[in-house]
Amino acid sequence: VQLAGCWALVNVCSGSDAAALAHKQRAADAGGIEAIVAALQAHLQDAGVQQDGCGAMGYVCVGSDAAGFARKQRAANVGGIEA
Repeated sequence: VQLAGCWALVNVCSGSDAAALAHKQRAADAGGIEAIVAALQAHLQDAGVQQDGCGAMGYVCVGSDAAGFARKQRAANVGGIEA
C-alpha cells in the first residue's frame, strides 16, 4: 500500500506546468510530505518504497518559488532528510 501511495504521488505531481504545480501544493497541503516520510521510515528494508518514496518527495518538493521552498523546508522539518 505504501509503495502504491508513493507511486501515485509521483504520477500526480510530475510535471512543471501550472496544473502540476497546483497538484504539488495540494499534495503537500493534504499531508503528503508527512505521509512520504512515514512510509520511508516504516519500510527501511523495502527498496521499492524507498525508491518511489524518494521520487515522490522530489516531485512534491520541486519548485523555485516561495511555495517550493516552503515544501522543501517542511520536508526537512518533518524528517525528510534523515528518512
